[in-house]
Amino acid sequence: MKYPVNLELFADTKHSPSIFELTASMNGKGAGRLRDYCIPVNPYFPTPQMFDSLRSRLETILKFYPSSNQDIARRLADFVGLDPDTLIIGNGSTELISFINRLLVTESIAIPVPTFSRWTEDPTLSGKRVHTFLRYAQNDFRLSPGEFVGNVLRSGARAAVLCNPNNPTGALMPRGDVLRVLEALRSLDVVVIDESFIDFADEQVVPSVDRDVKRYTNAVVLKSLGKNLGLHGVRMGYAVTNPELAQRLQRALPFWNMNSLGQALIEELPQHRDEYEAGRRQVVRDRIYLEDRLRTVPGIHVYPAQANFVYLQMPDGIDGVTLRNRLLCEHGCLIRECGNKQGSDSRHYRIAARPRPEIDYLVECLTECLNALTPHAPARRLRPIELAMWAGK
Repeated sequence: MKYPVNLELFADTKHSPSIFELTASMNGKGAGRLRDYCIPVNPYFPTPQMFDSLRSRLETILKFYPSSNQDIARRLADFVGLDPDTLIIGNGSTELISFINRLLVTESIAIPVPTFSRWTEDPTLSGKRVHTFLRYAQNDFRLSPGEFVGNVLRSGARAAVLCNPNNPTGALMPRGDVLRVLEALRSLDVVVIDESFIDFADEQVVPSVDRDVKRYTNAVVLKSLGKNLGLHGVRMGYAVTNPELAQRLQRALPFWNMNSLGQALIEELPQHRDEYEAGRRQVVRDRIYLEDRLRTVPGIHVYPAQANFVYLQMPDGIDGVTLRNRLLCEHGCLIRECGNKQGSDSRHYRIAARPRPEIDYLVECLTECLNALTPHAPARRLRPIELAMWAGK
């Protein structure tokens, strides 16, 4: 075992253990660094210059209280081009999910699966029922507005969530269709459009509905700054809604739920718009490259994705946990095995987009593992001319 990680860490959580935990479990005995293909993050942001600026201000950042939530929201609203009265800052989007479930969801909520597990788990913590309905693989996990609305209304739930793009499948409902959903469900207590990955849906146009939701009394759009900006550790997210609902959520949230490091990062953003946009577009290109490379591995089915990750199914006879563990322990590659998600199973994986050399390494390791696990049906190796094509792409 080249990377002697403690695999029992996977049993301690409904989510994958962090790279920190896995690295620490090797006790310095690993052959090299672990590579994270599990967490969907922007690897091109913040820039080195931004880190230098934050480093130079670190003592002040850590020693003093942050500004008020409203002040930080105003600064962020200027960067994202939204009315500050419609924006609510959260200590990560998961904090906002919890407050939405407790404050706005009365008895039950309807959600298509597979999807982000906090939406299926968190409501139950406050005694709410979760009505799930399936996204189907034969439709590439996409949903039409009619399918979504019909399932929600049949469930009898007064609340609904649409993750768009969906996590883990990457399926996207077009912007116009999302607006049709909001129109059709105006009578519900709340409809949440979770757009945590929307910035990576398309290189040219970000198909968000964040500028439309203030027309609806019950609509909330959720965003994750950690994913967009490449800093999950800082814990930053925000919601967009009409001013009245925004005030209601704001009053319920803790007074200082955003830390000074998050505020400092938001203050840096206006000077780095071009760098962020360039990085966002590169992530989209990396995801397309990842999809194309994975499709060269025989037996793997890659579903169309419009996010910064790809959802795929392994060949028959492959045990998902065994393959995940082999990739990690023999090659140091951590990927997200999706067997614990409703509507999924262990043959399905979510793989995050990374720069091309990292993608090439993963595909090489994945091919080797599949060859070892299916000796009678070895994966086809790329010919020299194909390798040359990939190198020049």
